[in-house]
Amino acid sequence: MNQSIHANSFRPDDSFTLKAMKNLGDLLSVSAARNPQQAAIAFEDRSISYEWLEQASTRLAQWFIRQGCKPGDRVAFYWPNSIETAELYFACFKAGLIAVPVNVLMKAHEVNYVLEHSKALMCFARPDLAQVAMEAGRNCASLQAIHTTVDSLNKQELEIQLPEVNLSDPALILYTSGTTARAKGVTHTHKTLLANVEVARNSVPDLERFLVMTQLAFASGIYLGLLPVIASGGTSVLAPGFDAPHVLDLIERFQCTSTFGLPSMVQLLLEEQTLRPRQLRSIRTFIVSGDSVPLSTHERFQEQFGIALREGFGMTECGLAICNPAGAIRPGSLGRAVDGVEAKVVDSNGKEEPDGQRGELIVRSPVNLAGYWDDAVITREALRNGWLFTGDLVRRDSDGYLWFEGRKKQIIVRDGFNISPQEVEEAIYAHPAVLEVGVIGMPDPVEARGEQLLAFVALRDGCVTSEDELREHARRRLADLKVPEKILFLPKLPKGISGKVQRAALKQLQLAAA
Repeated sequence: MNQSIHANSFRPDDSFTLKAMKNLGDLLSVSAARNPQQAAIAFEDRSISYEWLEQASTRLAQWFIRQGCKPGDRVAFYWPNSIETAELYFACFKAGLIAVPVNVLMKAHEVNYVLEHSKALMCFARPDLAQVAMEAGRNCASLQAIHTTVDSLNKQELEIQLPEVNLSDPALILYTSGTTARAKGVTHTHKTLLANVEVARNSVPDLERFLVMTQLAFASGIYLGLLPVIASGGTSVLAPGFDAPHVLDLIERFQCTSTFGLPSMVQLLLEEQTLRPRQLRSIRTFIVSGDSVPLSTHERFQEQFGIALREGFGMTECGLAICNPAGAIRPGSLGRAVDGVEAKVVDSNGKEEPDGQRGELIVRSPVNLAGYWDDAVITREALRNGWLFTGDLVRRDSDGYLWFEGRKKQIIVRDGFNISPQEVEEAIYAHPAVLEVGVIGMPDPVEARGEQLLAFVALRDGCVTSEDELREHARRRLADLKVPEKILFLPKLPKGISGKVQRAALKQLQLAAA
């Protein structure tokens, strides 16, 4: 089962084309037939070959069918990076099921929403997360079972014919925060994800050994670290979670050739490399996205790693759409539209802005989402005549490079994660002492981390609580990164004529108090 993953066993597969693939399962099948003993996944002290992953995922897909799963059914997995996670993905793809990965940072309240909204038929949870999964699934009408093992289900080859899976069939729902209080289910088909493979391979050529620092439940993990690597016949080296010393050890140990990280991750990697240098010359491509990267960070990274950071822009809805070309990097910019993607900068009426003017970034791409799960309204708002309206403000220079200018949406970006202020407000509102709450973002003292969360709270008459109590209350309902760093108490919150809390006024209060 343990395979060599060194460069002499890697033969890049340049034959991948969208037309040659019937569905995502073919990515694995073709690579397994081409080089069965090449390591597909490396995780900790274990690695598995393409042949093993192909056979195990096929048996698991057959098991799904025997359990009564039908094409289009949703299967959730609340499981961090592991060989099991990759196996679940490909088993779902082969059986025509829709994979619903769940962020392991989510608490029961948030997991419950994903399970309910997606109407997941079953959920796989790693044993240490099983209690949270059971609490989350207790009142889910659609949920039939929670499984805490994968290995025991893929042992027997069954005489079961797998269904025909078409390119237009939904394959994946990724939940991401939006301007609404609840996360949105970004839905991709086999066709859009196969298109992502083509776009990603054009942007990230060094896929021999890709280090996955983020989770496979995140867009960057599957869009960059899994699907394009499998299509290329390379090896996905999975980090269990982000820990700077361990990540650098993995790069050195496996001689990783490419990776993706958030700006905050880059800062921590630089600090660790300064304290305890490793041999990292194998890395040829390092994509960074999620927020702006300071010029000083670009300079330090060039010194420490010997290569330039390639800053880019991507979304769960469209994959990596903008990126600095490898041979023409402009530090501080998002880069240019990658091959296969069109980008425009438009005004509030959708009219294209001239170079140098700020406007909303919109993209047209074969990778654009099929829609938001069970929400036609926000789908129509985001997708217009084939263009995805990103809500991010940019300006374009005369060479086509895009420069980030701010956010049209209310989203708060923390360590590269999109956080809805309404979701945080809803969690705090659930405390019996709270009458009103408004949440805003404020600059983090560590620039690369993006924003901190600041909550303004007005209490009910006669009620008493403390900042620590409210933070602990929020922590029971939200992932830790969504818990406000600071909570300020006011007699009442500023409101407009419609009765809505004015976030702009809250920002002014924050600035005055700073």
